[in-house]
Amino acid sequence: MEERNELYPVFLKVSKLNILVVGGGNVGHEKLHFLLKSSPNANVEVVAKWFLPETEELALKHGVKLTKSRYKRKFLKKRHVVIAATNDAKLNKRVYRHAKKRYLLANIADTPDLCDFYMGGIVNKGHVKIAISTNGKSPTTAKRLRQFFEEVIPENVNEMVENLNEYRKTIKGDFEAKVNQLNSLTESLIEKKEKDD
Repeated sequence: MEERNELYPVFLKVSKLNILVVGGGNVGHEKLHFLLKSSPNANVEVVAKWFLPETEELALKHGVKLTKSRYKRKFLKKRHVVIAATNDAKLNKRVYRHAKKRYLLANIADTPDLCDFYMGGIVNKGHVKIAISTNGKSPTTAKRLRQFFEEVIPENVNEMVENLNEYRKTIKGDFEAKVNQLNSLTESLIEKKEKDD
């Protein structure tokens, strides 16, 4: 049987969650950068013995708390999500074990077996956000797909979403009636694609 991607995509309101990133080097910076690029108001604290200047700059810009310290188990208190991104594999595994004892979601950089979730490629156009996963197999493919969708999705998609939202508020009837009206209104998007094929 062919292997499938069985991950379930969700969109987390990270401004309402307490996120801990362990690691102030290149990998920690990359994880923080992509998290804040997608969610500038994410509620994050980064713990490390030292930080890259770029990380300090990013933290200042987004109000991220930087704590200069060795990792200690107590840092996981009142957290929802932890990301371990140090260059010390043993420390990363220890963070994972501690997180699992507290039922926290964990992402251990470059260790798919120790990840409850992956931070995939993200396409962002106003209200429209598309997450891309390759099941942890190929970040490069996710990157190329992100670039493809960024080109294909029209710049005015946000305007369309806003207009449909306003129209949706005016529709009378039950849920099914609203869905049917909105489906018929947006059918042209699919029809255009079929004509192009």
